[in-house]
Amino acid sequence: MFSEELEKYRWDEITERIYAKNADDVERALSKQHLQIDDFMALVSPAATPYLEEMAAQSRMYTQQRFGNTISLYIPLYITNSCTNCCVYCGFNHNNPIERVILTPEEIEEECKAIRRLGPFENLLIVTGENPRDAGVDYLEKALQTARPYFSNLSIEVMPLSSDDYYRLTQSGLNGVVCFQETYHRDRYKIYHPKGMKSNFEWRVNGFDRMGQAGVHKIGMGVLVGLEDWRTDVTFMALHLQYLRKKYWKTRYSVNFPRLRPSKGNFQPNVVMNDKELAQTIFAYRIFDHDVDISVSTRENPHFRDHIATLGATSLSAGSKTEPGGYYTHPQASEQFSVSDERTPAEVAQAIRAVGNEAVWKDWDRIFD
Repeated sequence: MFSEELEKYRWDEITERIYAKNADDVERALSKQHLQIDDFMALVSPAATPYLEEMAAQSRMYTQQRFGNTISLYIPLYITNSCTNCCVYCGFNHNNPIERVILTPEEIEEECKAIRRLGPFENLLIVTGENPRDAGVDYLEKALQTARPYFSNLSIEVMPLSSDDYYRLTQSGLNGVVCFQETYHRDRYKIYHPKGMKSNFEWRVNGFDRMGQAGVHKIGMGVLVGLEDWRTDVTFMALHLQYLRKKYWKTRYSVNFPRLRPSKGNFQPNVVMNDKELAQTIFAYRIFDHDVDISVSTRENPHFRDHIATLGATSLSAGSKTEPGGYYTHPQASEQFSVSDERTPAEVAQAIRAVGNEAVWKDWDRIFD
C-alpha cells in the first residue's frame, strides 16, 4: 500500500529539496524526455518561474502528441450533501446548519434528463458527501444503474470504499473513480479533517490501491490547493502517481489541482496559488507524465480555462452545479462551493472551438477494450 511507500519520505525534507532547486536544475529537467521525481521538483520550484514559456511550449507539444487538439467535457451530478465528516473547508461539513438532501432514484433520473437537455454529455461524475449509512454502496449502485441508460461513461467522487465494493460498482457501470487526498501532510491532515471517516489518513491514501486492485478503468487524483505548501503537495502526488503507474499499469490516470473556493463556513486558505503558479503546475505534470489526463473544473475562471485548454489541460467540466439536485429537482439546495466559470456547456464548447480545439463529449466505449 502507498502509505508504506510514503514512510520513505519526510515532508520537510521534500520541501527543502524543492526550494533548493536552481536554474541549472530546471534547464537539466527541460532537456530530458523522461523525468525523474527530482526533475519534477525543479519544474514546480520557484527557480522555474523564468522558464514558464519554455515549459508551456513543451507541455503543448506533449499534449498534442498524446491527445491531439481535443478537450473532453464532463459534468458533475451531486446526489447528496449528507455527510458525517467535519472537513473545515467544505460546505457539506456535518456541523454546518444546512438542509440535507439525498436524492431518490426517481430524482436522480430527473437530474440525468435535465443534464441531457444541457448538452450531449456522455461523461458524468456522480458526487456525494460521505454518509455510509444513508448513502452507502447500495445507494451508489442504484444511482449508477439509474444513470447508465443516459451516459456512456460514469465516474464517482464519493467516500473511499473497499476493493470488493469498487469491483461491485464496476459491475453496475462504473468506469472511473475520483478521489482528492486533499493534502499529503500526514501530521496536518487531522487538523483539516477532525471527525468522520475522512479523518483516517491511511484509509484514504490507500484507497487508490484498492481502486487499482478492483480493476477500475480510470483513477482521478487531486490535492486541495490552499491547505499546505502546494509545491510539496503536488510533488507527493507525483510520487503517488508514479507508484500507481508501476503497480496498476493497465489503469488510466487523471490529475486535478482544485483551488479553494468560497463555501459555507468561510474557511480561509492558508496558502494561495495564483494563475501563473497553477499553469506552472499543469506544465510540470504534462512534462513529467505525457499521458496523464489533466482536468480543470469550473472552480477556475473562464479566462484561465480557455487558455490552459491549449497548453496542457485535456478535460474540462461545464455547466456545473455543486448542490444535490441543482439541475432540476432541488435548485435551492446548499452548494459544496461556488463555481467560478458559470458559462453554459454550449458556451464552453464554443470557447474550446475558438482556440482551435475540438470539444469531445464522449470519452471511450468499453467495447474497444
